Amino acid sequence: MTAPTKAEPLTAAEAQARVLAGARPLDVERVALDDSLGRVLAQDVVAPVSLPPWNNAGMDGYAVRADDVREAARDHPTMLTVIETIAAGAQPTRVVGRGEAARIMTGAPIPAGADSVVRVEDTDGGADTVMVLDARDAGHNVRPRGEDVRSGEAVLRAGTAIGPAQLGLLASVGAASVAVRRRPRVAVLSTGDELADVTDFDAVRGGRRIVNSNGPAICALVRDAGGIPTALGIVRDDPEEMRAAVERAAGHDLLITTGGVSVGAFDYTRDVLRALGAELSVWRVRIRPGAPTGFGRLGAMPWLGLPGNPVSSLVTFELFARPLMRALAGHTRLFRRTIPVRLDESLTLAAPLTHFLRVTLHPASDDGLPRVRLTGGQGSGLLSSMARADALLVVPPDRSEYEAGERLEAIPLGDGGSFGESSTLGSP
Repeated sequence: MTAPTKAEPLTAAEAQARVLAGARPLDVERVALDDSLGRVLAQDVVAPVSLPPWNNAGMDGYAVRADDVREAARDHPTMLTVIETIAAGAQPTRVVGRGEAARIMTGAPIPAGADSVVRVEDTDGGADTVMVLDARDAGHNVRPRGEDVRSGEAVLRAGTAIGPAQLGLLASVGAASVAVRRRPRVAVLSTGDELADVTDFDAVRGGRRIVNSNGPAICALVRDAGGIPTALGIVRDDPEEMRAAVERAAGHDLLITTGGVSVGAFDYTRDVLRALGAELSVWRVRIRPGAPTGFGRLGAMPWLGLPGNPVSSLVTFELFARPLMRALAGHTRLFRRTIPVRLDESLTLAAPLTHFLRVTLHPASDDGLPRVRLTGGQGSGLLSSMARADALLVVPPDRSEYEAGERLEAIPLGDGGSFGESSTLGSP
């Protein structure tokens, strides 16, 4: 596939489709259960036992026969003989007969003969005999064997993302280790003669360089998205140096570069990748910030070229790199879900592009929708405005002006976001 020309920029949805085309889950590895949080199951997990493993008490009280307590009432209580006490973890030793009860704790096995548990607050709490004061629990409060999980059934399917609840379920069926998709290994490369590492801050104080903020930020986003970053450092605006750096990325599952993807005289990334045999399918996208975003494949390794401006780099990571990484890690829910919001101020846009504006979320308006306000200036070099943002406001390209109070969609960032199976950016 040839790279689109400058006259053929793609929509965000079209670019996402090309980035994800051909993305397949990575190979399988087995990890300890404690290390599986956030991973994606590669195989079904089948329960070797039923859960609960026995009929058990749903609350503290007395195990009884339903027929013995159906007429119980506070003004006409039913007296039963208490034959034993069954603690959680203990086993019953007696059969509950007519006119009898066993004192029982939540989770303890139901003794033979009993089919109900009367909650303790509906009794006088007796130890040798018990007065049952209400019939509401007749036939209730017994959790049957296999109610949660039956032996031989798949408790979790391949493709399931492991969160705390899933991890707990896996533990309950004895899965001390699980087969999961491997985490994506991502090489991160920053380009530009103007850059210096944060450890070389004297060059910044001297006005000779700017700090490479993209490298640490993208590596942090890679970790946040479940990947393993490899920082390849800074490469100067030199084709041979760029070529050598790209070759160092061999063996990774994804290469992300920042900078060098625009049309400047020293933007060599496209030429170097082509010379190395890459097939480029995305070069410009009709969005702001982040129009000069590139994508292609160098052999089996996908490459994402993010813009050099720091806000553009972070925004395009969210739009393109995160869903790609999630696909590689085996997730089926690839995209952050948008939420409906109300503008708290009017907007005027200068270009007919899809804009992703940095906003903060505020208490809901009368209709329950959160209100959003810009974090300040929206220039692509204003990293502080991104640091203050709770969400990215998605502004369609069909209008240049929006009034306060209008409804739009926003993409929550950080822990405020959840994921869905499909993008909300529209059809490619």
